[in-house]
Amino acid sequence: MTARVLVVDDLAPNVKLLEAKLRAEYFEVITALGGREAIELARTQSPDIILLDVMMPGIDGFETCKLLKEDPLTRHIPVVMVTALDQRSDRIAGLEAGADDFLTKPVQDLALFARVRNLSRLKQMTDELRHRHAQGAQLGAIETPKIEDVEREIGEVIIISDRPVIEGLENDSESLLSGINFSYQNDSRELLDRIRTDLPDMIMVDLGLESYDPLRLCSAIRSAEGSRLLPLLAIADQEDTRRLVKALDIGVNDYLMRPIDVQEMAARVRTQLRRKWYVEHLRDSLSQSLELAVLDGLTGIYNRRFLQSQLPRLLTKAVKRELPLSVMILDVDFFKAVNDTYGHDVGDAVLREIGHMLHFSLRGMDLACRYGGEEFVVVLPETPREGSEVIAERLRKEIAGLQIDAGNGQSFSVTVSIGMAFFDGTSREETPASLLKRADEALYRAKEGGRNRVILEAA
Repeated sequence: MTARVLVVDDLAPNVKLLEAKLRAEYFEVITALGGREAIELARTQSPDIILLDVMMPGIDGFETCKLLKEDPLTRHIPVVMVTALDQRSDRIAGLEAGADDFLTKPVQDLALFARVRNLSRLKQMTDELRHRHAQGAQLGAIETPKIEDVEREIGEVIIISDRPVIEGLENDSESLLSGINFSYQNDSRELLDRIRTDLPDMIMVDLGLESYDPLRLCSAIRSAEGSRLLPLLAIADQEDTRRLVKALDIGVNDYLMRPIDVQEMAARVRTQLRRKWYVEHLRDSLSQSLELAVLDGLTGIYNRRFLQSQLPRLLTKAVKRELPLSVMILDVDFFKAVNDTYGHDVGDAVLREIGHMLHFSLRGMDLACRYGGEEFVVVLPETPREGSEVIAERLRKEIAGLQIDAGNGQSFSVTVSIGMAFFDGTSREETPASLLKRADEALYRAKEGGRNRVILEAA
């Protein structure tokens, strides 16, 4: 896959070298010679990844990275520090500033390209969620989250390894890793079975695993629907470079090199957990906004928009398979009198009670919607005429039996009139509009006939 890469270095030869290597692999490259310029380009050009030198005049790479991660417009862009510094303290400083990785000069081309592709892939997936979330936030349906607002107190991390990663890690309550529950697993097949029902927040895979191919394990985790987005962190020995590059291509999010430094491990684990929780928050918010888009806010059942999208689908299925289908329109009798007598709050309570009753009284395959005002529509797929009439009559009686609280110890009941239209599965001329029209005509006859009754209009 290709990506737009921002290369930042105060030395032009270094910039040209990285630019040439990346362009040879068909990456799009933009360049900056300092931190301030990099921040401005990141805000305006929105690169997929930033390769950032540490030692620069003015503001150095650490400060540049920190400023990028503090800005809502750029904090989601992965940053890889590229530097001659190779001390653990330097790596930890970069990770604490928000960097996603730390590559030491001279950079191995294989590792560079694998890391760029991996982080770009993750960034593009997050971008899609952010874009959809931004649209929902613009419409006022959902709030824009901040990474720090979605961090949780406890994280569950499984380590799959034949050997201890850090001695006493499981019981460590005082170190930088406190608040994270670690558990060891040495059977890869048991792990795959476990995550089908009990998904952790993160999995760490030892690439030196002898009992099972660790790369095949990473692939299996990435292929499963439930764990496809689960953060994976590889643990590698210094000689495992090629295997590590392959792991990044498969979809491993990050890695640690042995011997492991606890502070570096804490920084990498917490970075991945924070990102996971942020993405989960975006996904949950999107799901909630989608529900709000198709649910009626008062009654909690589906709204007219959802009916307009689903009735054509259900009718097409009925025509294709020559199956029966019924549509009924329910209208609350004398609803204006309820509002005039008891007030609109009580009128709303009537609609909520009916919506609640419809939700729990129908089959899972049936569709109940608030059509507008005091009207409801129920669609009964694969239901013969006689069964539809039985269901309609049962709903009429159940609604008549509801006791509505009017306040001050008073209660009252309401009735509904129901008009029905039936499709026998044979006509090719039937449309959603014609079904609803015939059901509405039947409803009119029920109203004219005295209300509190079911009238079926045959095809």
